[in-house]
Amino acid sequence: MRQHAARDPDTLHRHLHDVQLLLSRQRLVEGLVHRQSMAHQDLVESLVHKQHEAALGRKLERLHPADIAWILEALPFTERLLVWDLVKADKDGEILLEVSDAVRGTLIATMDRAELRAAAATLDADELADLAPSLPTGLMQEVLADLDNEERQQVHAALSYPEDTVGALMDFDMVTVREDVTLEVVLRYLRRFNALPDHTDKIFVVDRGERLRGILTLESLLISDPDTEVAAVMQGESVITFAPQDDAGSAAKAFDRYDLVSVPVLDGARRVIGRLTVADMVDYMREESEAEILGHAGLREEEDIFAPVIRSVKNRWAWLAVNLFTAFVASRVIGLFEGSIERLVALAALMPIVAGIGGNAGNQTITMIVRAIAMGQVEPSALRRLLGKELGVALINGIVCGGGVGVLAWTLYGNAGLGLVMTAAMTLNLLLAATAGVLIPLIRQRFGKDPALGSSVLITAITDSGGFFIFLGLATLFLL
Repeated sequence: MRQHAARDPDTLHRHLHDVQLLLSRQRLVEGLVHRQSMAHQDLVESLVHKQHEAALGRKLERLHPADIAWILEALPFTERLLVWDLVKADKDGEILLEVSDAVRGTLIATMDRAELRAAAATLDADELADLAPSLPTGLMQEVLADLDNEERQQVHAALSYPEDTVGALMDFDMVTVREDVTLEVVLRYLRRFNALPDHTDKIFVVDRGERLRGILTLESLLISDPDTEVAAVMQGESVITFAPQDDAGSAAKAFDRYDLVSVPVLDGARRVIGRLTVADMVDYMREESEAEILGHAGLREEEDIFAPVIRSVKNRWAWLAVNLFTAFVASRVIGLFEGSIERLVALAALMPIVAGIGGNAGNQTITMIVRAIAMGQVEPSALRRLLGKELGVALINGIVCGGGVGVLAWTLYGNAGLGLVMTAAMTLNLLLAATAGVLIPLIRQRFGKDPALGSSVLITAITDSGGFFIFLGLATLFLL
C-alpha cells in the first residue's frame, strides 16, 4: 500500500525548489557552454551535463520515495522525465505506487519491460496488486513468474477481491505465534526478524490450522513475565476482525472510531489470511476524499496538471457539456421575461443575487448530505426528517437574508414592492436549493451512482434557472 513520509509542506516545497533550481542551473550553464566555441566542445558539454546530473542525483538519493513522487507530480513533463531518469532503480517501484494514477502512466511509458520487472521485484504482494492495473498487457504474467509460489498466491488473492473491499487493501506481512508458548519464546522469535512489519502493534495468536485464537499486544509482551504463556495474557474476546469481502469504507470508520493500528483479516473458517493497517486506511480515505472533491466539480478522474491538452479536455468535457445545456436553459428562462426586464431595469441588476445565494445555499446542503452518506449516517427512512430540517434552515435564512436584501432594494430603487418581491424570491429559491440539495445525492445513491459526482453542476443549474424564473415571475405578476 502507498505509505507517505511524514513531511511538512514547507519541507516538501523546499525540496521542490532545490530540484527546480538545479534544473534551471543545468539549462543555463549548458546553454552557455553550447553557444561558446572551444576545443573539444562535445567533451566539455558532456562533462558539464554529467556534473549537473550527479548533483541532482545526490539530491534525489537523500529523499524519501514519497517526496520524490510529490516532486515528480509538480514538475512539467520534460523536467519530470529528466528527474525520473536519475532516480535510483531500487526506488522505482515505491515511487510508482506513490504517484497519482495519471502521472504513473507517463512514467511507465518511458520504461522498458526489463525495468518494469525490476521495479516490480522490489514490491510486496499487496503492492504488486495495486500496481497491476497500470502495467502493460502481459507484463504481469512475467512478473508473477518471477515470484515464489506463496507470493504468487497472495497476489492472485489480492487481485481477486473487488475494489473498495478489505481484501483488495489488506497486506500479507504479519507476525503470528501459538498460544501455548511462553513470552520468552516469542521474544526470541521476534529477534530473528531484521525488522518487524510496519505498524505492528499486536501479534496474532493462531492455532495449528492458522485460525485466530486472540491477539497479543506488544505492550503485554514487554511488561509481562517472560515465563508467562501467551494464552494467559492474550486478548481472546471482543477482538475486532474483518472479512476480505467487507466494505473498505466501513473498515475505515472502524479504524477511526476505535483508534486501531492493525486488524486481522479472516476467511470463512477464521483463518488469518492478512491484515489491515492504519496506513492502508489513511491511503484509502485520502483517495476517497480526492475522488469526492473531483466528482463534486464534475471531473471524471484524477488529472495530471501537466497532461496534454486533449487528455484534459476528455476528462472535463462531459459535465461542461451538461453545464452548457443548463446555462442555455437559464438563458431561455430570462428570455421569457425580456419585456419585464425592459420595463423595470432593476430586475437585471438584482436577479444574479437571487441565483447566487441559492447556488451557495444548495452547495452547502449538498456537501453536508454527501458527507453524511460517506459516513454511513443517512438511511432512506431519514429522508423526511432531513428534508424537513433543511427546509426549516432555508426558510429562516430566506426570511432573514431576503428581508435584508429586500430593504436594500427598496432603499436603492425606492420601490417597496420590489423589496417584497426580492424577499419572497430569495426565500423560495433557498427552499428550492434545500430540496435539491437533499434529493440529488440521495437519488444518485439510490441508483448506485456517486452522490458527489457533478453535484455542484446540477445544483447550480437548478438554483440559477429556478431563481431567475421565481424572481422574474413574481416581479411580472406583482410589479408590472
